[in-house]
Amino acid sequence: MSTKLEYKPLTIPQIKWERKSLTNNFGELVAQPLEPGFGITLGNAIRRVLLAAVEGSAVTSVIIKGVNNEFAALPGVTEDVMQILLNIKEIIIKNKEGRPGKMHLHVKGETVARVADIKADEHLELINKDHIIAHIGKDNELDIEFFVESGRGYLAAQWPIGTALQEDNRVYLDAMFSPVTKVYFDVEKTRVGKSIDYDKLSIKIHTNGAEIPADVMHYCVSVLRTQLEHFLVSPEISFNEISAIKEEKKEEKSEEMEGLSLGGISVDLLLKPIDELELSARAHNCLISAGKKRILDLVNLTEDELLKVKNFGRKSLREVRDSLKSLGLSLGMNIKEDDIKKLLKSKGLAVNE
Repeated sequence: MSTKLEYKPLTIPQIKWERKSLTNNFGELVAQPLEPGFGITLGNAIRRVLLAAVEGSAVTSVIIKGVNNEFAALPGVTEDVMQILLNIKEIIIKNKEGRPGKMHLHVKGETVARVADIKADEHLELINKDHIIAHIGKDNELDIEFFVESGRGYLAAQWPIGTALQEDNRVYLDAMFSPVTKVYFDVEKTRVGKSIDYDKLSIKIHTNGAEIPADVMHYCVSVLRTQLEHFLVSPEISFNEISAIKEEKKEEKSEEMEGLSLGGISVDLLLKPIDELELSARAHNCLISAGKKRILDLVNLTEDELLKVKNFGRKSLREVRDSLKSLGLSLGMNIKEDDIKKLLKSKGLAVNE
């Protein structure tokens, strides 16, 4: 195989997030057309990695004042320690740096202890702040120190071997680190020209809110690519390169693409109108009024420049960022239009002057 100079090209799918249903907790990605049979192959691999291999953070141990084991009871607290631990396991944590951290809860008097009452390290953000930890009675208190770690998948409670009670009264918890809660995929047939054998892959991703669907998908594909590339025993085959192009032209094209830092993003997308982003009417009209009519005009702006646009607020900024992220783009990319047009011409595509 390695001596063959030309290969039949593979169909490259278009990847699109369904923006109307996209939230911090749910996203549907559609990839089409795929080579026949690739829908099941890719869908199954992506689903398994999303559910088992995406990093997240969770509480792995706690110290509850006045408690030295998980079967104890606290005076003046409605829940026993076992129920409190179950409630703690449902705390959703976004770790901005991936480092271990600590949190602390201290409440007094007749009240309901919630996640919002917890004080966490700066790099830890608590998502489900209304979640209840315990109900405390009059003239009583609850004091808990939480220890947070990052990991993948499920981790059983890491009790030290040989000791039932810990010197520091720490109680260890099993943890589910993954921010992904559910993943479904569906494969349908789609048409390419006269052929009806190609696949359309739809993947529905539910998260707990600690990570958005676009980010966990990016992580998932990075995991798969990192693992698969080590199976290559010789240089990767570029199925979609035209074999007649001289090697030096290939290198020049590669350098230009690398300079744009676009990876696998289709460069002609940048020259399309911002209508492709399906923004709200307010955000769309503000950008049009400011003369930002193309996606290229938008990605070259910084957040500060965007906020200076008349009537453009932070809510619109978040909307733009999420829409760009769903396409693999971001603000402040600093892409030159001349470079985009040069690449399009090199691929034989029409360029609107």
